[in-house]
Amino acid sequence: MKLTTKGRYAVTAMLDLALHAQLEPVSLAEISTRQEISLSYLEQLFSRLRKSGLVSSTRGPGGGYRVARELSDVPVSEIIAAVNETVDATQCAGRENCLSHGRCLTHDLWEGLSAQIEEFLSGVSLQDLIDQHSVKEAVPVMQEHTIVQLKRSSYAS
Repeated sequence: MKLTTKGRYAVTAMLDLALHAQLEPVSLAEISTRQEISLSYLEQLFSRLRKSGLVSSTRGPGGGYRVARELSDVPVSEIIAAVNETVDATQCAGRENCLSHGRCLTHDLWEGLSAQIEEFLSGVSLQDLIDQHSVKEAVPVMQEHTIVQLKRSSYAS
């Protein structure tokens, strides 16, 4: 399967953004602190997410990012595709050249799995993820972690 940390981090960052950007834009530094993802990596991901129309940005003081559409209209599969990830479970990336002489015996199995994964991820939106009980429980923990991190950094200054 080809879903790497790039796709996972993009979904995580988009979910964090959806949870925290109701009133004002969210900076990538805040997401970086809460999710423990490198700021430079987030910058790369958000450049692609912005080009795909999934996020909008606001410049200047108080600037940051917001989800560009209704949360129920943002499927996880689109987030993954925006950062050039695939959920292809075949060994050959669908080219049917698994072996030197063509398709492997299990090509159709892995191709079917890829289709099932894509269908599943297309049916899950950011809103669906927010509505999950476990996500709602994680938000206060993330906020407390962020407050502690910000206090530590202000003491270090």
